[in-house]
Amino acid sequence: MENPIWHNIHPNFKLNGTSYDLEDLKEIGYSLVKEGEPFEHSIGDFILDWTSNNPTLEVFTSGSTGKPKKIVLQKEHMVNSAWATGEYFNIKPTNTALLCLPCSGIAGKMMLVRAMVLGLHLDYVEPSSTPLPTHNKSYDFVAMVPLQVKSSINQLDRIKTLIIGGAPVDSNLRSTLNQRSIHAFETYGMTETITHIAVKRIGGDADYFETLPNINISADERGCLVIDAPKISHHKIVTNDVVELISENQFKWLGRYDSIINSGGIKLIPEQIEKKLSTIINSRFFVAGLPDDALGQKLVLVIEESQVDSETLLDRIKNIKGIHKYEAPKEVYAFKPFIETKTGKIQRKKIIQQIR
Repeated sequence: MENPIWHNIHPNFKLNGTSYDLEDLKEIGYSLVKEGEPFEHSIGDFILDWTSNNPTLEVFTSGSTGKPKKIVLQKEHMVNSAWATGEYFNIKPTNTALLCLPCSGIAGKMMLVRAMVLGLHLDYVEPSSTPLPTHNKSYDFVAMVPLQVKSSINQLDRIKTLIIGGAPVDSNLRSTLNQRSIHAFETYGMTETITHIAVKRIGGDADYFETLPNINISADERGCLVIDAPKISHHKIVTNDVVELISENQFKWLGRYDSIINSGGIKLIPEQIEKKLSTIINSRFFVAGLPDDALGQKLVLVIEESQVDSETLLDRIKNIKGIHKYEAPKEVYAFKPFIETKTGKIQRKKIIQQIR
């Protein structure tokens, strides 16, 4: 009987400098679960899961837009996702990579899968806000969340290709990366799509995402992205992401359909307003709609500060070039610190519940 495709461990694969075949991996997985550091337990669990004959595994969504959901993924689809990433970024066997994300989530699991499938030399470290090891080793391919990127900004020249996911890349970080000429990409994806299905180069003129190989995209009647990717999902994935299709493999992300604010009959997309406000606000912030008797919903600004001079800030906002009068918040709330998910995503709904 032929081995299942996920048992084909690339002969060049190394983990923390040591080569492992399938049988070796089963042993190291068991060892990490039983004797490893707390952060290594999830790595061991995943390795044991991956080396089993079960064709599926369970993962949980991040919970940033609601309660975390359990999703069953096909291991064969995860292998296909790894190949697509390798093809898009021209990743070769023996390239070096770093796993600095928790292996409890899909992003961490997929770094391991890419290494095993593509034959990478993968190092892993305990996930932290400053993940790059203190030695001066360089890496060909690394995935980070924005918080890690911000904390490692002076060391990013050690990374050839950096992909950033888990939370949006704000304008301040984007500007910093542009100034340093880092070869970095913002990713678009979700647990259901086995991490990214599209990436956007940070820097240059392109303000759109480009899909990976074997990904077909369209928009539904709401203007939301529909993903048809038979190699990673048996079903079309209908998202709540409002997009503008640029071409058959390129799109602009405009915002979340379920976050659209209807204020006096005018539909406001928070993410587009936030993009404009980010030119004058340095702290983390977001806009949201609160119930209002006259407007239905009124636009408010929530800023991560202990206190804020609302009047002065609102005056500055009204003078932003290109901002429409209905995009100016009616009220400002200071809230510190923001409530976050483990990957650093702002939990907007929970914050709104506390300020109402």
